[in-house]
Amino acid sequence: MSTYVQAKQFFLPMEVTGPGYLEITADGKFGDFSRDIPEGSDVIDYGSFSIAPGLVDTHIHGYQGHDVMDNDPEGLKVMAEALPSCGVTSWLPTTLTASRELLADVCRTVGENAEAFEGAKIRGIFLEGPFFSEEHKGAQNPKYMGDPDISALEEWVEASKGYVKKIGIAPEREGAVDFTKQATQLGVAVGIGHTSATFDECEAVINAGANIFVHAYNGMRGLNHREPGVVGAAMFFKDAYDELICDGHHVHPVAEKVLLDAHGRKRTMLITDCMRAGGLGEGESHLGEYKVIVKDGAARLADSGNLAGSILQLIDGVKNVVKWQIASPAEAIRMASQVPAESVKIDDVCGKIAPGYAADFIVLEDDMSLVATYLDGTLAYDAEA
Repeated sequence: MSTYVQAKQFFLPMEVTGPGYLEITADGKFGDFSRDIPEGSDVIDYGSFSIAPGLVDTHIHGYQGHDVMDNDPEGLKVMAEALPSCGVTSWLPTTLTASRELLADVCRTVGENAEAFEGAKIRGIFLEGPFFSEEHKGAQNPKYMGDPDISALEEWVEASKGYVKKIGIAPEREGAVDFTKQATQLGVAVGIGHTSATFDECEAVINAGANIFVHAYNGMRGLNHREPGVVGAAMFFKDAYDELICDGHHVHPVAEKVLLDAHGRKRTMLITDCMRAGGLGEGESHLGEYKVIVKDGAARLADSGNLAGSILQLIDGVKNVVKWQIASPAEAIRMASQVPAESVKIDDVCGKIAPGYAADFIVLEDDMSLVATYLDGTLAYDAEA
């Protein structure tokens, strides 16, 4: 027998509507939205709240003291179980630049355990590196950076049992165009990031199949009136997807609005780039081999003060862009659910409220604060519990 979720507003793929009822089938799938339901139906009453699809974080390294690069199934389990408190119901464990061997081991660990945990669902792996530019290394170790190697990617895909969905590269690296063509043939989305590339070098890999700009503005050649660079390319290529970290530290809200207005909100996605200190408050931590200090809502390298990922929760990114008045609630929700899912071609299983999809959804206050998170129609997080 179906259950019905009552709410004043529903963020559906093509419209925001309500009040009404959303059917949850006995097997934990979404049914239809309707204004009325059969008399005597079981109802979950969120009549004063809004219902939105569960959020999809396609760029997240760690949370609650654990990091994907720990290569520890228990750490993945803790992260998966904790992420519904951030509104996240699907995610891509994200690696750092490291040796070929360690990355293969991490891919194997994720692939072998992806379906073993309760909580947010592992939908793939994002390999952030190692084919980056030393000039824009960020908080990644340049020791392991090199030119794109398709045999390495093939090894990582095989080790992961096909879970690798996305890889970041610097387009100026030798062989980047051929690598991009081969990677996309493997079904792996190619992102442009940690790069000093020119606009023309970005265009070359875009034409070869690259479709994502990794954390736009951060770790890339900026916009100049004589050389548009990577930021200019991120604004210009409308068919690509842009990532944004909307924590108030990585990118100024005005710069975010400029990008959103230039590129469009339908292909801009909110990500966290969250590291292990997320959810733990201020103090010392580490990202890969580097010591990190978390203070005033930001994670910075102890030796340089440079940003080292974030401690952002994805639901707070949604709240921020609405609060800063650079996106409507519907746009913000879409940028944190359907758009990231589309960017790595997992929108057939997550990122929207549609009949037949797993009933992964969140309950929201008017200010976009999280009230509850459901997985397969079952309560996974309650803010008041």
